[in-house]
Amino acid sequence: MDRNSRIFVAGHRGLVGSAIVRRLTETGYTDLVLRDRSQLDLTDQAAVRAFFDREEIAYVILAAAKVGGILANQRSGADFIRDNLLIQTNVIDAAWRAGAKKLLFLGSSCLYPKHAEQPIKEEALLSGPMEPSNKPYAIAKIAGITMCQAYRKQYGFNAICAMPSNLYGPGDHFEPETSHALPGMIRRFHDAKVAGDPTVTLWGTGTPRREFLYVDDMADACLHLMEHYDGEDIVNVGPGEDIAIGDLAGMIRETVGYPGTLGHDLDKPDGHPRKLMDVSRLFATGWRPKVGLPEGLQRTYEWFLKNAAPPAPAQPAQTVSQAAE
Repeated sequence: MDRNSRIFVAGHRGLVGSAIVRRLTETGYTDLVLRDRSQLDLTDQAAVRAFFDREEIAYVILAAAKVGGILANQRSGADFIRDNLLIQTNVIDAAWRAGAKKLLFLGSSCLYPKHAEQPIKEEALLSGPMEPSNKPYAIAKIAGITMCQAYRKQYGFNAICAMPSNLYGPGDHFEPETSHALPGMIRRFHDAKVAGDPTVTLWGTGTPRREFLYVDDMADACLHLMEHYDGEDIVNVGPGEDIAIGDLAGMIRETVGYPGTLGHDLDKPDGHPRKLMDVSRLFATGWRPKVGLPEGLQRTYEWFLKNAAPPAPAQPAQTVSQAAE
């Protein structure tokens, strides 16, 4: 991609999309095409095709998706599979039809089998049963990956697929009932601190392990892949190291400055027992993350305080939801 390339970032107001826009702008790309939902409904096939026919897009980064944690997936599985199938099908097909040069599709580490061998290699996809709590979302995303590979094989469309680990950072969604684990915990610890609650309760045992990638590092990896990778195989994107949810909670408690104690609701699900990805394929291309977890948590909490922290009323002990992704 040259700096004058016309690039469509789908989902530019989301966590990943906004970070990608920041990274592209910092790098000197000047012709970014951005549309919010009121301007372009990605679930509307006719509207998406008309958009691509009109805008002459050269490159596409497909960061638009309906996402959420375990609770959101359990409550709204139909919405997750329907909306994501529509979004990715419309964008991938319209981009190919309009002659786009390249498309990057984002999957998720939660697509891998629940008991995949650790660290998880890209070849593990579809090698075993998936985690039931996020099955509708995962099936939709796997269909998107398969679609990219099929369009490459049949039509020669240069569609590549990245599999991010759990992402966090500025622009995240912090509502505990619909967010992923890390931002949900930031919100719960902050609210408990403000309200003076003595205990914050974690879903499950706290023993599942996850790897977390700061979203600006993810954006940097996306740009790196767009510039340096053209393969059919999916590519894992992460730091290559993980942490137990209970230990993460302790780090967040320290970052927030919450003085209370931690509890566990053992009646709630844990999700995947572990999700550590093998990132050797990406690292072999020369990319490495730059922001470690302590620094990333501090940056995220500072953003939360400035942008997403309403006053918290006094209430009973809080519950932190565990991530499905």
